[in-house]
Amino acid sequence: MPSPSPAPLRGISSMATRLLQAELASLYQERRGTPVETLAIGGVDAAKRVEAGEPFDFVVLGSDAIDKLIAAGAVVPGSRVDLVLSKTYVAVRQGAPKPDISSEAAVREAVLAASTVGNSTGPSGVALARLFERWGISEQIKDRVVTARPGVPVGSLVAQGEVELGFQQLSELIHVEGIDILGELPPQIAIDTIFSGGICTASTRPEEARALLAFMASPEAAAAKKRQGMSPAP
Repeated sequence: MPSPSPAPLRGISSMATRLLQAELASLYQERRGTPVETLAIGGVDAAKRVEAGEPFDFVVLGSDAIDKLIAAGAVVPGSRVDLVLSKTYVAVRQGAPKPDISSEAAVREAVLAASTVGNSTGPSGVALARLFERWGISEQIKDRVVTARPGVPVGSLVAQGEVELGFQQLSELIHVEGIDILGELPPQIAIDTIFSGGICTASTRPEEARALLAFMASPEAAAAKKRQGMSPAP
């Protein structure tokens, strides 16, 4: 009789890395023989579920969130592995006028001119809110800021016409139809996020989870990261 297939390693991640996680899971099973299942939900909810002790083997979130889970005792100390660098881009509805985003001043002007501005609840959205505060325009535009619900790409709101100017990580924009991607934020105001993995303390298979995270950080995974609009973590 053929030996039974091993049970899948179970992971949880934010939406920003969902397509990458799916591709790497398939690649890992193909090359290592171990199946992997990853649940992708809003990052805040993912962190809450890990902290609550749900039986996940690994978690992939922004590096700050992983550090908080380590401090809370929900992720194994020393298990954090930086996986990808994700940059924030700007998008408008397909065929709409394309504002200049080549400088910090130009982006600020585009935000002030937009009827609605879309952001996410993830790391890029938090950083964008801080940028608006630094510019001193938070109060002026607060009624025009549309924050996408967890799990809903900002790009889909742009495509539907609910948002005129959308900001989100490229990995969340590149597969959305009906939008034009203007480009990444200029260097002066770049919003770059490192996504990291960690072993959940609830895991009963920590060494297998460690091997999976090592694979995700290895050169074998680099091509998949590029296909999904990201790059290997520096």
